[in-house]
Amino acid sequence: MRIRTDFPHQIIQRDDVRIPMRDGATLSARIWLPADAETNPVPALVEYLPYRKNDWTAVRDAQRHPWYAGHGYASIRIDLRGCGDSDGVLYDEYLPQEQDDAEDALAWIADQPWCTGETGMFGISWGGFNSLQVAARRPPSLRAIVTVCSSDDRYADDVHYWGGNVLGVDMASWSASMLAFGCRPPDPAVVGAAWRQLWQERLTKPRPFIETWLAHQERDDYWRQGSVCEDYAAIDIPVFAVGGWHDPYRDTVFRLLAQLPGPALGLVGPWAHKYPDIATAPGPAIGFLQETLRWWDHWLKGRDTGIMREPTLRAFLQEWAPPRPAHADLPGHWAAEPSWPSPYVTTTDWHLTGHGLRAEPQPASARLVRSPLHTGVDAGRYFPFGNVADLPPDQRAEDGRSECYDTEELTEPVPILGIPQVDLDLDCDRLAGQVIVRLCDVAPDGSSTLVSRGSLNLKHRHGHHEVVDWQPGTTERVTVPMSAAGYVFGAGHRIRIAVSSAYWPWVWPHPDIATLTVHSGRLRLPVRAGNDLTPAPFDMPENAPPLPVRSAAVDTSRERTVRYDVATGTWEIETEPNYGGSRTYPDGLVYEETGHDRYRITEGDPLSAHAESTWDIRMSRGDWSVRIHTHSTISATREHFLTTNEIHCETDGEPTTYSWSAELPRTSA
Repeated sequence: MRIRTDFPHQIIQRDDVRIPMRDGATLSARIWLPADAETNPVPALVEYLPYRKNDWTAVRDAQRHPWYAGHGYASIRIDLRGCGDSDGVLYDEYLPQEQDDAEDALAWIADQPWCTGETGMFGISWGGFNSLQVAARRPPSLRAIVTVCSSDDRYADDVHYWGGNVLGVDMASWSASMLAFGCRPPDPAVVGAAWRQLWQERLTKPRPFIETWLAHQERDDYWRQGSVCEDYAAIDIPVFAVGGWHDPYRDTVFRLLAQLPGPALGLVGPWAHKYPDIATAPGPAIGFLQETLRWWDHWLKGRDTGIMREPTLRAFLQEWAPPRPAHADLPGHWAAEPSWPSPYVTTTDWHLTGHGLRAEPQPASARLVRSPLHTGVDAGRYFPFGNVADLPPDQRAEDGRSECYDTEELTEPVPILGIPQVDLDLDCDRLAGQVIVRLCDVAPDGSSTLVSRGSLNLKHRHGHHEVVDWQPGTTERVTVPMSAAGYVFGAGHRIRIAVSSAYWPWVWPHPDIATLTVHSGRLRLPVRAGNDLTPAPFDMPENAPPLPVRSAAVDTSRERTVRYDVATGTWEIETEPNYGGSRTYPDGLVYEETGHDRYRITEGDPLSAHAESTWDIRMSRGDWSVRIHTHSTISATREHFLTTNEIHCETDGEPTTYSWSAELPRTSA
């Protein structure tokens, strides 16, 4: 990482700039500007998030926003309504109110004397989502966006449902995280005495998000709102879509490149859920700020930077590495495609037979799949953040809990790029069931490396918008798409498809344990042939000077632990999110946080599935101090999901507790 200080422009910073909304509310923004922007206006770049610019993302913001300002842009970080020091209350993710506010903010920014009237939006995760959503609104000043680790489909590709199954691991953890994030108060040093009333509103007005998410178990209008896949043609400005092979949103890059009507570029690297210039595992990191500067200069300043002569898709093709939960850098090489879909990628079928995966069909050989409920304990983190226990370990134990189909040893490398899928001809002995498929690379030493995976709620086999019970005794063909992959299976290795009927805690189990009968099937691999395109090398990662914060050491000893109680047959997974820990900021704010998730299931009892999350947060400066403790649980009966949420907060020595509980019908999950 190179720290840049010799910028072409001197920088000024403006804190707590209030941006007016149409209803009289204001959003709090921090703005970095070239010092002469009032006399020489510049385009503006906007990052728009709920994650509190004054504390939670302050370190990350300092890495990139001043860097853009130093290169001739107004770079603006805005807190959403109901977050940080902005007015109001946050009621849910991606509501129309959020998009309305973004349009108001862009109009205000474009009208400032330091702005040329042209704007861009960028962001990772939430900020990538709303960059796409706002682009579909077509605000007049917005010229281009950069969307990183985001999704165009809120139902199929976010933290709630996976293949139509409740995504237990992140439905629980993220809803609890948003409860804890949403109940943090605004800063009295910024908003003054009004902080207490605003905090009270944030504690009492919204219901926990989990209640809404579990009330919509199919892909209905709730999820369609904010999903730009409903109308790709609404986005008529250039889009730079970026993903990582260890981020769950990576499919979005491929869908956007295939569907958007306007100019689009794609970039997929080996990264987790992080900006590609951040030096966290797995790498290698790249000079991402420089890449985006080429993009912004082309579309917002009219300069020929060469960015649009790059291939449509640049992708890192990972090569084999020993399976373990963290890698500093992964082996592989960069490849490029002139368009997507690519003329150099073709679908190759491998058939599931009694002898394994074979290139030619063979007589069917039925296999029964009835996996232990704890299949999935070695799945790794749904959202890897570059921590020491994020990635899936060796999959041999998981493979032993699944039905596996292997190729023979490969005689030559097989590179793939795109979205694999598995078609299965199967029967289910219950009205409801789940099927999970994993694509693994089996090395000569027998180790099994996870390459991709997918799941399907069998009640959703005709689409996530409708619920159709399975008819036991009937064989149907079902299709299970897996996550996109860029990978090279080496000569001497074997390709493995592992099929299971459980995947806890990623997949919340149905009330009854189902047995699947797999009669036949095929793996459809997007095999890549070589081409003459060679992407230009990336620059070294570069950031602005770091924010001078004092950070406490992060305890990684309990980041992911798995325990098995032999007497009761109970499996328990404990995880620590480790989003950033505790730190002291230059303005004297002390921010401390710890989070803890626990997932439990007892073998043979799907109704024993239980998820629990706790957060402890303390914020203080001088004689002001706030303590917050949250506790959230999800469990289920045969007919309902049961949720509880509690907030215990204390300031000035006065404790207050708020609690909610709900019973939500199990309509298909």
